[in-house]
Parts: sequence; C-alpha cells; structure tokens
Amino acid sequence: MAQQTDNSAAKDLSRQAVEMWAAESTIDESIFAEGYQNHQAPLATGGTGSVDLATWASIVADNHKAFPDLKVEIFSQIAEGDRVSTHWRFYGTQKGSYLGVPASDRPVNWTGVQIDRIADGKIAESWVVWDFFTQRQELELGN
Repeated sequence: MAQQTDNSAAKDLSRQAVEMWAAESTIDESIFAEGYQNHQAPLATGGTGSVDLATWASIVADNHKAFPDLKVEIFSQIAEGDRVSTHWRFYGTQKGSYLGVPASDRPVNWTGVQIDRIADGKIAESWVVWDFFTQRQELELGN
C-alpha cells in the first residue's frame, strides 16, 4: 500500500467534513481546529456570512432531520498548499421541516464547492458556495 501524502491526508479531512451532511453520518467535531469558521455564500436563510463550529454542527443536524435520506457524492478534489477544494452534490427528499417549510416529499439535488484551509492536521476554515437557487426551486420556496 502506498504511503499517504500530506495532500491525500488533507483531502481525506475535507471529504470527511463534506460527507457529514449525508443523513446516515455523524458529526465528528474532532477534525476541526479550535476557532473553526465556516463562511457560506449564501447562508441557507439568504445572504452571506460565517458561522462557528457549534452553529455549523447544528445546521448539519437540522439538515439530517429535514432530509433523512440525504446522500453526498464527491465529484472531485484538488489540494494545493494548505487548501483543499471539494466539488460535491447533495441529493435526497424533504421529509422534515426546512427553513420553516413543512415536509413536502419533494426530491432535492444541488451542487456546491467547499474550500477548506488545513492547519496542524485539522480543518481551520471553510468557504462554501452552493446552488441555493436550485434547491429553493426544487422545494418550491420561491426565489
């Protein structure tokens, strides 16, 4: 078996973080650095902003309830220096309340990119850009 390079270890951390969104996953806060920040454009509620680890974990847990069959597919990853870029797709069915909208049984399928900054073997910061418009359209939430 080939020895894992620093880049593959960093890619694995990023993969783990993105895969925590899958409904059958658990949230493992140990892979994140103290003071972790997640910058999102857009935030699920609109606009852009940053959240700390506790808030991010709460958002993920709420997503598990809203989309209990949510799956994660990773299309590609690129690592350079202390950054890892992960292109992903989430898909599932809205079976629970989401952003105040009751369960609709509508399928959802959206993509995004997460760029993680790795420091001392942990994810210190993430930037996430995702297809908010498509998700809202599929759930018939308006624009």
